[in-house]
Amino acid sequence: MSSARDLFPVTQATVDAVYDVIFAPWLKEIGLTDFKVEAGRASARLPEADHLKFRNGGVCGQALMAAIDTVAVLAVATGDKEIKGTAYQHTHFLRSARGDDMIVTAEVLRAGKSTAYVDTRITFVGSGALVAHAVLEFAF
Repeated sequence: MSSARDLFPVTQATVDAVYDVIFAPWLKEIGLTDFKVEAGRASARLPEADHLKFRNGGVCGQALMAAIDTVAVLAVATGDKEIKGTAYQHTHFLRSARGDDMIVTAEVLRAGKSTAYVDTRITFVGSGALVAHAVLEFAF
């Protein structure tokens, strides 16, 4: 039997297994699907699901930030260093997340000896309009 370490670095062939193994059960309830990864990049679809919405109909920021962090982790995990954790996340919410599913995309801007910096965006599937933008730092 292979270990979880055999799934890294993350590839398109291993991304679903990695998602199942390393993330908490509650996180999977946000419903990310359609994972795509390549070197230094990752994306996933975030549904506009009722259980993620405020009373006003918009997907809550906590769900958006969790999706951002998750996809950013996958982007960093396409590299050859083991992530110790998210050191910093700065998120700007640019419009209400309502009316369409969203795509979360992450790109590693720089991977150094002890940290990696990732640019992450959430856009609507239909219009491509930017919903949120985040910059993250990961510790190795």
